[in-house]
Amino acid sequence: MADHIKITPVNGPVTVMAGSTLLGTSVKALELKEGSYPPVIYVPREDIDMDRLVRTDHATSCPWKGKASYYSIKGDFGMLANAVWTYETPKDDVAEIAGHLAFYPDRVTVTRG
Repeated sequence: MADHIKITPVNGPVTVMAGSTLLGTSVKALELKEGSYPPVIYVPREDIDMDRLVRTDHATSCPWKGKASYYSIKGDFGMLANAVWTYETPKDDVAEIAGHLAFYPDRVTVTRG
C-alpha cells in the first residue's frame, strides 16, 4: 500500500444521511486515511439504498487509488449532484475499498455510533 494511505475497519455502526433521508447503516464500513487529508468513511454498497443513487458520467483519477466513478443522490430534497464516489476497480494497494461508497461531507452526513 502507498505509504501515506491507511485503511482500517470502523469500530461500530455508521449511519449515512442526506438531509433527513436515511441512505443506510453499516457495521462493515472502512476508514481511509490519506496523508494530511481528513479521514474518509467507505460504506459497502449492500448497506446503502442504491435506489436513491443515480450514476453520472463524472469521473476523476487518483494516482494511488485509481479511477473514481460518481453518483448523485435523489430524494425529497431534490438531487445532490455527484455527492458519492466509488473506486469500482481500485489499485491493488487499496483493493479493500472495492464495492464501497464514499460521500462528500458537505452534502451527506456520515456519523459513527
